[in-house]
Amino acid sequence: MVAVNMAKTPLFPEGERVSMIREALAADGYPDIQVASTSGLITDYCKQVGASVIVKGLRQNGDYEAELGMALVNRKLAGVETLFLPADPVREHISSSIVKDVARHGGDIRGMVPDNVIDKLQAAMNREKS
Repeated sequence: MVAVNMAKTPLFPEGERVSMIREALAADGYPDIQVASTSGLITDYCKQVGASVIVKGLRQNGDYEAELGMALVNRKLAGVETLFLPADPVREHISSSIVKDVARHGGDIRGMVPDNVIDKLQAAMNREKS
């Protein structure tokens, strides 16, 4: 799920983010997973598609603290539960900010993002420099 947050300025537009996720899942052998986006409340989307559980990955303690409040609100608003999955310790330190910073300075981001994202991210960083 790609959630459109008007308070943030993503590097890639919504449609491109959805496409990159679909490509990465297909390349990893998961072509049947549905990828969608919403600009409204996630609970409204859950009601629309009949979902009763949201699965979220957690990297570090700060993620849990931030996500717990949202999970409780989602339960209150729509009875939607949240299942938290801990990140692989090999990747728990990776965030979009860190990846962009490494890419911006010409560092190697392989293993931090799916292979299909590398060239697109590097091109975006080059456009940003121009």
